[in-house]
Amino acid sequence: MKILVTGSSGLIGMALVESLSRQGHAITRYNRAQPLALDGFEAVVHLAGKSIASRWTKAKKQQIYSSRVDLTRELSNGLAHATHPPRVLICASAIGFYGDRGSEMLTEESPMGSGFLTDVVTGWESATAPASQAGIRVANLRFGIVLDARQGALAKMLPPFKIGAGGIVGSGRQYWSWVDVADVVSVIEHVLTTDSIRGPLNVVSPHAVTNREFTKTLGYVLRRPTIMPLPAVVVKILFGEMSHLLLASTRVLPVRLAASGYRFRYPMLDESLRQLLCR
Repeated sequence: MKILVTGSSGLIGMALVESLSRQGHAITRYNRAQPLALDGFEAVVHLAGKSIASRWTKAKKQQIYSSRVDLTRELSNGLAHATHPPRVLICASAIGFYGDRGSEMLTEESPMGSGFLTDVVTGWESATAPASQAGIRVANLRFGIVLDARQGALAKMLPPFKIGAGGIVGSGRQYWSWVDVADVVSVIEHVLTTDSIRGPLNVVSPHAVTNREFTKTLGYVLRRPTIMPLPAVVVKILFGEMSHLLLASTRVLPVRLAASGYRFRYPMLDESLRQLLCR
C-alpha cells in the first residue's frame, strides 16, 4: 500500500513508519517545507502537531491550535481536490475532547467537555470535513496517554521514579486513560484495513487507571518506592494552565474499537510497563 505519513518524526510516527516499512508498504514522509503532490496515495495517516508538553503561553496555545487545525484543514482540502484521492484519511485526535469528567465512563457517544484542549480537538476533527465530504473515509483517532520508554509522558517520568523520587500527582484520584505505543501502531494498521471504521475512535486501553494506581504500578515494576507526592498547588505553579494534563480526570472506554474486533496486545498497565521497560 502507498501511504503518506505526516508527523513521522514523532513518538507514534517513528514507530508506525518502522512497522509499515517492515511489512513492505511504500511510505512517503510529509514535509510541509517542500511541495508535495497529494495524488496517488491509497491512505494518509496524519499525526503532525506541535507538542503540548510545555507551559501554555498565549503564543504557545496559538501554535498548538494552528499546527493541528490549520494544517489538517489544508491537508484535507488538498486531498479532497486530488485527482486520485486516498481511500482513507486517519487523523490524530485526543481524549482532550471530553475534558475533566471525574469518574464518568466516557465513550465516543459522550458529549464534549470544556476548556482549551476541548476547543483544539473540536476544531481538529472538524477540519477533516472537506476530505469526508469528498467521499474519503475519515477516522479521527482520539489518543489517550501514549506509553513509550523513549519519548513522551512515560519517558519524562522515568528519571525521578528510577531514583525513588516518584509519587502521586495531586489527589491521585484522577483517571489517566493510557495506551501502549505498540497498540497505537496496531490500531492504525487495523483502521487502514477496516472499512467500517470512520469518525471518532477512542484509542485507549480498556483499563483506565487512577494516577495513584499508575504511580504504584510503575514503582512496583521498577522496584522503587513512590513516596514523593506532587501536590496540585505545586503542579499549577510549575506548569500553569498545562497542569490540566496532569490533574484532569478522563476515564475513557474504547467501545468502537472493541466492536470492530480489535484485540489489545497490552490491555493491562503492568504488562505494558514491563515490556516497555525491558525493551
